[in-house]
Amino acid sequence: MNNSKRILIITLCLMLLLPLAACGETQMSQRQVFAMDTIMTLTAYGKRAEYGLNAAQSVIQSMNDALDPDLETSTTYAINHAQGGNVSISGQVNKMLSTAYTVYKQSGGALDLTIYPVIVRWGFDSGRYYVPTDEELWVDLSHKGFDKMVLTSFPSSGSYAVSFPVGTQLSFASVAKGCAAENAISAMRNAGVTSGIISLGGNVQTLGLKPDGSNWAVAVADPNNPTSYVGVLSIGEAAIVTSGTYQRYFTQDGKTYHHLINPESGRPINNTLKSATIVCEDGTLADCLSTAMFVLGQSKAINYWRVYGGFDMILINNENEVICTKGLIERFTLSNNAYTLRYVE
Repeated sequence: MNNSKRILIITLCLMLLLPLAACGETQMSQRQVFAMDTIMTLTAYGKRAEYGLNAAQSVIQSMNDALDPDLETSTTYAINHAQGGNVSISGQVNKMLSTAYTVYKQSGGALDLTIYPVIVRWGFDSGRYYVPTDEELWVDLSHKGFDKMVLTSFPSSGSYAVSFPVGTQLSFASVAKGCAAENAISAMRNAGVTSGIISLGGNVQTLGLKPDGSNWAVAVADPNNPTSYVGVLSIGEAAIVTSGTYQRYFTQDGKTYHHLINPESGRPINNTLKSATIVCEDGTLADCLSTAMFVLGQSKAINYWRVYGGFDMILINNENEVICTKGLIERFTLSNNAYTLRYVE
C-alpha cells in the first residue's frame, strides 16, 4: 500500500471520528486491524462495544483468509486452481460473485473479477510494478471468463458451488472490502451494538446513527490532494465506497499508471474521472459499483444510474467538477472552493 493511501485512510478516520468522540453521551471503543492490504478502523459505542468489535474483527479476518489468492487454504486459491471443476463456496462468496456478475452484465463488462492475471502482470497485487507489453496483456486477457461462470445453489442444504473455465483466475479485490464491511456491521449489530462505523480504506459503512441521534459526517476525499477533502456527506445507515486514481499507482519513465484497469485493453482506464463514490445500503453492491462506474466514465455512469437506480453517487472529473445524483441534494455539502458542484436528474 502506497504512502498516500495510508495517509488518506488515517486522515479520513480522524475527520470521521473526532467530532463523534466529543458528544460524550456514550463511551467509544475503537481498534485498528490490518487485513486485505488495508489499515481498517473499527468504532463502536455503548456497553456492548467491545463485543461488537471482537465480532467484527473476527468476520474481517475470516474473510481475509478465505479470499487471499496466494493462500493455499483459501476459497480464491481453490477456485483459481480448480481446472474447471466445481468449488464449494460460502454464502458470502456466493453473494459477492452474484452481485459482481449482475454489475458485470448491466455495465457491459466494466467490472470483471477475472482480469486477475492482468493485475498480477502489472504488479498491483505485490507492489513489484511493471508495464506489460501488448502481447503479454493479450495472453492474460484471453483467459477472462466471468461470462462463463456457473453458480449453483443447493436450497436443501443452503450451500453453493461455482465453476469457471480452465485457465480462468479471479480476484475479489473489487468487492471484498465492501462485503467485509457489510458483514462486519452485521456482526456488530448481532453483538448488541446499535451505533458504530467502520472504515476499510476507501470503504466506509455505518451502523445506526451517531450516539446523539444525528447523522454521521463522512468526508469525500480530494483526488488532487488525498490528505484533504472536497466535501462532507451527512449519512444515516449506509455504505460509502470510493474508487479513484489516487488510491494505488506507480510512476515509470515519467508516466503514471493507476490500478483501475480497463477489462477490454488490460491497461489503466483513461477517461475524465478522478474518482467515483457510491452511496447505498448494500456494501457489497457499493464496492462493485464504485469500480464499474469509474471504468464506465462520466456519461455512461450517469446513464447506468438513470437506468438501474438503487444507489447515489459522486463523480469528480478532471475539470474539478463534483457531480452528484439528485438523492444527495440534501446530504452533500461542498467545502472546497477549488471545485464546482452540480447535480444530475
